[in-house]
Amino acid sequence: MNSVLAKVKSFFVNLFLWSFFVVGLGLSGAAKQVFDDTAQQNLATYGGGIVALIAGSQIAKKPRIKAFLGRPGTLWFLFLFNGATAAVMYFAMSGVDRYIGSGMMGLVSLGALGGLVSGKLNKNKAPHVATHRADPDGPWT
Repeated sequence: MNSVLAKVKSFFVNLFLWSFFVVGLGLSGAAKQVFDDTAQQNLATYGGGIVALIAGSQIAKKPRIKAFLGRPGTLWFLFLFNGATAAVMYFAMSGVDRYIGSGMMGLVSLGALGGLVSGKLNKNKAPHVATHRADPDGPWT
């Protein structure tokens, strides 16, 4: 019974997080098309971005997502794609949006580069020596 309840709870928590993430992205991206007032547009844009950032950071802590984001291929894609997007945004946009958009994409690119560098540094360290256990099926001590 407990595992069924845990699965249902996990499902609803994931549904809640992903819903907030998608709604936050939608609000931040479509605010100018939905609202006429500049103050409402700014509130929806920045509020939606903050909601998406918080929900996305919680989603990234999930074990399967964390493992996917830590893979070298994923990190290379994030580094190259977001770096190129930051450069295009800088030249294609104007005003404050230019600096905020390209800056945030650049930060994501630099974060992925940091993951690649730390992965390389960890590979260069001494290899981990496996410990031998008397009972391989027994618990770790």
